[in-house]
Amino acid sequence: MKDQPDLKLLSTFLAVVEHGSMAAAATALGYVPSAVSQHVAALERDLGVELLVRRPGSRLILTSAGRSLAGAAADLFEATARFRDAADGIARREVAELRVGAYPSAVSHLFPDVLSALRPRERGVRVRLIIVETHAGLPRVRSGDLDLLIAYRYLPEDPPVASAELSLTSLGHEPLVLVAGPQPGGRPLALEDCLDREWTSGLAHSPDRRLLHRWAGELGIAPEVTLETEDLHSMLAMIRAGLAVGWIPASLIDGEHGGGGVQRVVLPPGSAPMRREVLAVSRPGTRPPIADELVTLLTAALRDVGA
Repeated sequence: MKDQPDLKLLSTFLAVVEHGSMAAAATALGYVPSAVSQHVAALERDLGVELLVRRPGSRLILTSAGRSLAGAAADLFEATARFRDAADGIARREVAELRVGAYPSAVSHLFPDVLSALRPRERGVRVRLIIVETHAGLPRVRSGDLDLLIAYRYLPEDPPVASAELSLTSLGHEPLVLVAGPQPGGRPLALEDCLDREWTSGLAHSPDRRLLHRWAGELGIAPEVTLETEDLHSMLAMIRAGLAVGWIPASLIDGEHGGGGVQRVVLPPGSAPMRREVLAVSRPGTRPPIADELVTLLTAALRDVGA
């Protein structure tokens, strides 16, 4: 075994573990599949152990040695990211590139105006924007792959949560709007008119689905969810077609011409507002000034949503 691990080989191996196949890892890394296979084989030769069980036509299986190496390699790259953060903080406070992850509706409805106001390219900074859901983005912040993650949580007990690895800044709360398809003559639509209709929400046990159940339980109602999806645009399309009722983030409604072709449902007096919290997630002590400015602009943009 070599005295020092080959980080390139380890990185390829972790990509194979994460994506479950040589081909998928090759696509993610921008390699050809044969190069990924050669990297894994070279790593096995260096260590003198088998890391993967290869069975044609089936998902790769990690050996016990492979599982141990995957855990150790993940720790190594997290430590490397922390070291890089420390070195960057000592050397300079400005960056040439800021890697930002954000959930899809934030990218489509908040970022265009914010980045236009920030104009990072005119200041010699490139913002690399990556669409990623919150649950998938958090590990990428921990590993150093993302400098900043714009995330959301529907319930306060859900992740992300502050820790030694993650620093959180709340940008505010985005209202959720209960909407249905347009009604004939534009007549108002009350909640009681929607109780016998089909509803749309996230997958079972997803945060927005649990929020829906909590809200319904407080009102003593039981909406029937027949369309389960994590894609908000699919939800909005089904609602617009008059096929479902559902809670949609206000940024999507405000960002669509004519209110997105949907009608807001009139809620009972005194109903608690539905909303989700939007947060900026980074590693502690690593946020450069350009990231702080971005967070400030996003906070202001979110404040305008649903106002």
